[in-house]
Amino acid sequence: MKKSYMILLLVSSLLLSAAAHFFFIKEWLEGRFMIGPNDGLSQMVPFKKFIYDQYTEGNFFYSWEFGLGGGFYSQLSYYFSTSLVFLVTVGIVFLLETMKVIEHPDLIFWADTTLFVSIARLSGIILAATFAFRYMGARLMPAFTGAAIYGLCVMYMRHVIFWEFFSDAMLWLPLIILGTEKIIREGKTGWFIAAWSLSFFDNFYFSYIHLIFLFIYIAFRWLIPLTEQEQPRWKQFRLFFFSGLASFCIGAISFIPAAYGFFNNYRPPYEADIPLFHIQDNILYASKYVILPSILLLFLFIRPLYKVRPFKFFAWLSLFLIVLHFSPLAGSAFNGFSAPQYRWEYILSFTAGGAVAWGLQSLNKIRWKPLLWATGIATIIYVLMEQLMKEAVALDFHREWLLAVSFLLVAALLLFLYVWQKKAWLKLALQVSVLLSCLIVVHEYERLTMSEKFNVGTVSRGFLQSPEYDGAEQRELIEKAKEAETDPFFRIDWMNGLRNNTPIVQDFNGTSLYSSIFNQELLFFYWHNLKIDMGRESVSRYATLGNRANLHSLLQTDYWMREKQKEENAPYGFSPFAETENYIMYKNDWPLPFIRTAQKVFYEEDLEDASPLDREHAMLSGVVLKEKTSQSAPLTREENLINQAGLETKGAAYENNLLQVTEEKGGINIIPPPSASDEGDYYLAFYLKNKEGNGFALTVNDYRTTRKPGDSIYKTNVHSILVRVPKEEKIKLRVPKGTYELKDIELYEEDYEELRAAAAKKAPSPSFEWKNNRITIDYQNGTDEQYMVLPVPFEKGWHLKVNGKKQPIEQANYAFIGIPLQEGDNHIELVYYPPFFFFSVLLSILGLMGAFWLIRRSHEQKTP
Repeated sequence: MKKSYMILLLVSSLLLSAAAHFFFIKEWLEGRFMIGPNDGLSQMVPFKKFIYDQYTEGNFFYSWEFGLGGGFYSQLSYYFSTSLVFLVTVGIVFLLETMKVIEHPDLIFWADTTLFVSIARLSGIILAATFAFRYMGARLMPAFTGAAIYGLCVMYMRHVIFWEFFSDAMLWLPLIILGTEKIIREGKTGWFIAAWSLSFFDNFYFSYIHLIFLFIYIAFRWLIPLTEQEQPRWKQFRLFFFSGLASFCIGAISFIPAAYGFFNNYRPPYEADIPLFHIQDNILYASKYVILPSILLLFLFIRPLYKVRPFKFFAWLSLFLIVLHFSPLAGSAFNGFSAPQYRWEYILSFTAGGAVAWGLQSLNKIRWKPLLWATGIATIIYVLMEQLMKEAVALDFHREWLLAVSFLLVAALLLFLYVWQKKAWLKLALQVSVLLSCLIVVHEYERLTMSEKFNVGTVSRGFLQSPEYDGAEQRELIEKAKEAETDPFFRIDWMNGLRNNTPIVQDFNGTSLYSSIFNQELLFFYWHNLKIDMGRESVSRYATLGNRANLHSLLQTDYWMREKQKEENAPYGFSPFAETENYIMYKNDWPLPFIRTAQKVFYEEDLEDASPLDREHAMLSGVVLKEKTSQSAPLTREENLINQAGLETKGAAYENNLLQVTEEKGGINIIPPPSASDEGDYYLAFYLKNKEGNGFALTVNDYRTTRKPGDSIYKTNVHSILVRVPKEEKIKLRVPKGTYELKDIELYEEDYEELRAAAAKKAPSPSFEWKNNRITIDYQNGTDEQYMVLPVPFEKGWHLKVNGKKQPIEQANYAFIGIPLQEGDNHIELVYYPPFFFFSVLLSILGLMGAFWLIRRSHEQKTP
């Protein structure tokens, strides 16, 4: 391509990208952001801020600040930790910060950059798709138009606004197709290896999606050859296999730790039926995922175009993907055979762009009669769809329908004129009209769907500094706690509303996290081992410690902050520390040291039938280990008082484990037996499930939590609940009107003797340092302590040396690190690297060597 054409293409793609973002450019000038109010503000912006801060401080793998602590390199690889677009952004921003051009980037800075990075990314996507179509034989203008259909698809904007890292995948897809065509046509492997290496490194999830599409693409290519001279299929297969293997190895340094993080996460099986076929949206003009260009519908019914092999290929491939779009089973397959998700439809936009590109290039093959038939059929389809939409949904899509029909009629008119006159300017006018229609569709999608329907227009600079997100009063109390503490590892139990990543936003060590990938040991710790209610059921969040004082002390959570009208459930033994007009912070009267040692050893196997309260006591008085190697220490178990308690119904009937609530809100009252003291708490445990499958709110006295509907893809399938209740004469369990299964009710009294004893125990005073991914401890064991326990989550990747010798790490207290101690001096070194990291580095080196050999060999061989 000539240099002048290249410059023109670069400028055109950038201008087209900017035009596609025109709505959000205006919004940005008025103080609003191109960010969704939910996941955008709760995950995307905080994670970018967090990773930038960690990387630029020289910490690449593990952080105590990531929820309760975790390997963020692997657990955030689904998001930004290995995103190439983000890493380039980090490099540029860090350079600007180092040169003092900008201050240290805060949250608002990262919110600002979303728009500008998106403009640059979309420009790159259009360029990449143009190059792919050009290589396949399309002329420059049709190729650019087809690339615009791909880049300006509604899914790009949806992804950027809600889950920005998703949109990076659109960069790699055209390059993968270019590499695939290079192998099929020339037997050259360079582009294929480069594109797949980038994809494997960037995001394991979308590499999986691209791999599925690659198989589909190759199958269609073998069915519909595009050129007369293509490599033999056996040779293609061999090159695909070895090039793919080399690419995987190159990307292994990112892919393997990321894949491990995914498999070490836990998602309950999706239990709902997944139908083979279901029409869930209107992809002609009113879909959230993909809107087919009107001209594509016109081209699909023009029979002479199918004599053009590239058009036939992309048309049939598009039709096949349209069928897959309406198959929840296919949506499940693209989502790892889990709940159906619609995240892959940008691929359909790519194939649609290819079909339009070759349709535009083959206008000379169109005749009057086929065009007339196609226009009539397409118009009838739009009219029928309008009627179906009126009957199927209550929403009004008449405006969108009028736009789509207008685009169709304009395209048809220009086609008729071109068939009649054969003027070059008519072909240009048709292509310009397609570009304009794409811009109008994406602008309307941004304005109506994103900004108004999904409330993106509410995300402003003012909101990011408001009490609903990051209020000044909240930060004031957090800073007071930081000033009062000399220990940098203390935690604060606080989050703003349902924003579990508030600790990242407000720069403190917290007890909550919202992410799609977790260390599953922490999830099991919450769901099963200790039954900690989070205030909201979810598979992708954990939050708070159930206001349970024992857990607060064990996990260094010595501060508890709430709005003043929500302070009734402060943990027992916490005293007011500081307050502002609207918020109050409490401080723990019985804190425990970060490093604890234990002589008593308990085992999970022996505590299998113990209550969560008994397990708390075992953790306070000793250590609970996973692997049993000796006799468990004796443990006095707390008595279940439920048989001594009274029970009465309120607005409900309860019999044979069935609770039928007849009033708007009702349930049962539990009257505990007389107690020797008014001090302490009750622990109320029970199994509760809505028989009708509805989501509901549950209250126990002043405590409130919510449960997901039965068909939610985010439900935990855990129905055993434990609620800590400050001592009162009645424990009131309330749920909305409905029918519930309520059983296995248990009631325990907690006087906190074990916590007081643990707090009074003389704390070890070892030499201790934690820097990035390395912990060093020097401890003199002169009291025959058996184990050291750290409130650091147990996960693969930690390596332990004691006195210079490698030692296995014990899984202690269900989800944390336990270290076997020796008598006398214990020089302890703990180092974290992502799982299989050094093996992955070795694979990457071998992959680069293999890629160099494959590329050199494929270029040396002559194409037949």
